[in-house]
Amino acid sequence: MRRREFITFLGGAAAGWPLAARAQQPAMPVVGLLHGASQEKFAANVAAFKQGLSQTGFIDGKNVTIEYRWANGQYDQLPALAADLVRRQVAVIATPGNAPAALAAKAATTTIPIVFGVGENPVTMGLVTSLAQPGGNATGFNFFANEIDAKRLGLMHELLPKAKRFAVLVNPGNTVSAENTSNALREAARDLALEILFFKASTPAEIDTAFADFARERVDALFIAPDGFYTGRGVQFATLAVRDRLPASCFAREMAEAGVLMSYSTSLADMFRQVGVYTGSILKGIKPADLPILQATKFDFVINLQTARTLGVDVPPTLLARADEVIE
Repeated sequence: MRRREFITFLGGAAAGWPLAARAQQPAMPVVGLLHGASQEKFAANVAAFKQGLSQTGFIDGKNVTIEYRWANGQYDQLPALAADLVRRQVAVIATPGNAPAALAAKAATTTIPIVFGVGENPVTMGLVTSLAQPGGNATGFNFFANEIDAKRLGLMHELLPKAKRFAVLVNPGNTVSAENTSNALREAARDLALEILFFKASTPAEIDTAFADFARERVDALFIAPDGFYTGRGVQFATLAVRDRLPASCFAREMAEAGVLMSYSTSLADMFRQVGVYTGSILKGIKPADLPILQATKFDFVINLQTARTLGVDVPPTLLARADEVIE
């Protein structure tokens, strides 16, 4: 090869090197976040999920991409949304704080890793084979939403000792939570000598209708079952409860911050963060089967004292002293 031809060849090869190098670089992994509620209601928790990812070195838009699929309360859309993420061939499907989303993801794939956050027992749900050794393609966080239903009803009884007739609102689209809450409260209400009436709602309009039913049935208080869609409707619940002067209890502290009388739960933001940490760990190569199920260990009792004053509820000093947070 002549010298001029060699220089020309070398120059052409050099021009092609960046393109070749880019072609050999691995594609940025994509994480699918699947949830039954709406994105605008969970902005703070999504930020916590990203924080968890960043703890393992993954930054959204830099070395990982997050694609969101929100059902906006229409839980029957979750299987199609999960199937779409599977077709997209995402690296991990994360389902923090929504049992229907976790079940939809589990039904959609046996190969793509799933990191869930559920308030129910993931073993009895069929998500994993055991807490210590999940097996299969799923792992995650159990935040004990239904296991503390009886405890929350007991706190309501202390706060409202004269209340005897309780409405319990469940989301029929979240069958696992609805059934577990119903079973737990039937037993707890019997022990406390309380009467409970069950109502259903799965849309904002149905929540409005349910409050009309509460008034017709002359209930003394409202127990809102743990549910991701309900968590995002805190303002609606608080507005209707104050309007009807109905003391209400919820699972998520975000709802108490929105104006519901009281809540008792673990931190949903921390659960989202933990799901993010596990998602990042899987992106680094750890198998979900090797990541034991994390479990909540701390629960916060929150009383909205401003709402109590509005409703004319006298909060016993002993209960105020036990509250982890009092919203003035």
